[in-house]
Amino acid sequence: MTCLLGMGMLVMAGGQALNSQPSGAIPSESEIVVDTDVGDVIFGEDVQDSEPDAPETPTQEPQPALPLRPIEPDIIAPPELEPAELERLPPREPLSDLSQAVPPKPKPNAEWQGATLFRPVASAAGRISAQNRSVTIAGIDLVAAGETCTDQGRQWPCGARATTAFRAFLRGRAVICDIPQEAGSGEFTVRCRLGKQDIGEWLVANGWARADADGPYAQAAEKAQKSGKGIYGHAPDLSGLPPAPPSGSVELPEVPDSIIELPGPSETIPPMQPDDLPAPSR
Repeated sequence: MTCLLGMGMLVMAGGQALNSQPSGAIPSESEIVVDTDVGDVIFGEDVQDSEPDAPETPTQEPQPALPLRPIEPDIIAPPELEPAELERLPPREPLSDLSQAVPPKPKPNAEWQGATLFRPVASAAGRISAQNRSVTIAGIDLVAAGETCTDQGRQWPCGARATTAFRAFLRGRAVICDIPQEAGSGEFTVRCRLGKQDIGEWLVANGWARADADGPYAQAAEKAQKSGKGIYGHAPDLSGLPPAPPSGSVELPEVPDSIIELPGPSETIPPMQPDDLPAPSR
C-alpha cells in the first residue's frame, strides 16, 4: 500500500511539472526540419539548399524584322505570247527502253493450233498413227525401221534403235499436229509437237532423223553430226550379250513326264480318305 501511494504521488508531481512549462518550449510538427544529408533533426530553423544558384543568362533583345522586298510582276507572270508564235515540237527520245510499252510476245507454237491425236503409235521414227490418221513429221527425212547403219565396217540396226527411242519419247502421250479440225482420216505430212517440244526438232537434234535441205532443222542436224548422236554415232556394244541363235533353230526344252503325271482318259481319281489328310499341328 505504501509503494502504491508513493508511485501515485510521483505521477501527480510529474504532471504538474509538465503543465507548468511555457507553450513555446515544445516545437510543433511544422517547425521540425530533417536534414537528409546529415541525418539530424533541426528544430525551429530554416534550411536552405546547399547548391549554389545558377547564373542568370542575359536575355537577348528581339531584332527588328527586315523589310520585305516587293516582287516585280514580270518575274512571276509569264510573258504574253501570241498563239500564232507557238510551235509544237516532237517529243524527245526516251532515255531508256525499260519504261517503254512492249507489245505482248506471241505465244509459242501459236500457229500450231491443230488437231490433238490421243495415244499415238509410232511405226517409225517420225511417223505416227492415231484415230484413223497417219502423220509423217514434216521437215525431216525418215529413218526406216529396217534401215542399217555402218560404223567402221560393222553394221548395226540403227532404224530399229531410232524407232525404239521415238516410242520411248512419246510414251503414248497426246500430240498436237497442224491438221485442220474438220479434216477427216487420211495421210498427212505436217509439223507436230508434244507439249512445247517440236517433235521434228527433237528427232533431228538427237540423230534419229535426217533434216531436209530446205527445212527448219538444218542447224540441229549439224550439231547432231558433230556430237555423234543417233545414226551418226557408233554402233552399240553388244559384247556382253549372248549371241543370237539363227532363225528357225530355236528349240524349246523338253519337260520330262516324271515331273507331272496326269491320269489317262480311262483312269479315275480315287476319292480322298480321311487318313490321307495331314495331322493337324498343335
